[in-house]
Amino acid sequence: MTVVTLYVPRLATWPDALKLRIAVLSDFHACKPFLNETKIRAICDEANALEPDIILLLGDFVGGPRFSRELKQGELTRAFSSLSAPLGVHAVMGNHDYDHYTRKQVLAGDVLAVRALRDAGINVLVNESQRFQHDGQAFWLAGLGDQRAFHRRGMSYERRDLGIEDLAGTLAQVSDDAPVILLAHEPDIFPQVSDRVALTLSGHTHGGQIKLFGRTPVVPSKFGSRYVYGHVEEEGRDLIVTSGLGYSGWPIRFATQQEIVLIELGGQG
Repeated sequence: MTVVTLYVPRLATWPDALKLRIAVLSDFHACKPFLNETKIRAICDEANALEPDIILLLGDFVGGPRFSRELKQGELTRAFSSLSAPLGVHAVMGNHDYDHYTRKQVLAGDVLAVRALRDAGINVLVNESQRFQHDGQAFWLAGLGDQRAFHRRGMSYERRDLGIEDLAGTLAQVSDDAPVILLAHEPDIFPQVSDRVALTLSGHTHGGQIKLFGRTPVVPSKFGSRYVYGHVEEEGRDLIVTSGLGYSGWPIRFATQQEIVLIELGGQG
């Protein structure tokens, strides 16, 4: 069952006058039979019904669990084509979106998930920042390239050459003092994010996917459970991690929810 999780954070660098309603979806791992085209379209309809100003997608659109078949490009495009918001639908890629692709293909964006989303009219950001105007106020959306694009099973989390992220280059594109929302599939980048970023949004962890006795024994992060789920505040900086919607590895969740995240910013003064 998909739930809607609401956050109304008070962010240090977000102006009260800038009211923004954000729907966040992540980690679909689209496949048959678990999260097929019909089920994804239903989730997209739920997100649209929340009437967000902007919809943000945080990666891992493909890469289904065991005992599944991934959707074809046309199926994936149709699944996401109904998403709509006044300020658009914007996405970053996740590590599983790059499975089985060469570095050359990844850097060229020649991968199924990128093609399918762009065919659906979704803006895909890879180390790019874009400026938006909303009700006379400006903000930036910064989309980070995936930090584990070239990770393969058995590789150490300490390897330095696994990703295509360029945090400094992405934020260098921000040309004024308007607040910034950073999209980063994996939350591991958060300790490097400066307070110039008002809010970082991540997925990847699935909230641990399986929780036992209040603990998450397996979390795909070098920080363990530090950024496994929810609203994290560190040294005046804010991160929200969603548990996402699909499955990785085994098609099972235990004590972790499949969710759409709704964030309401501003209007709290």
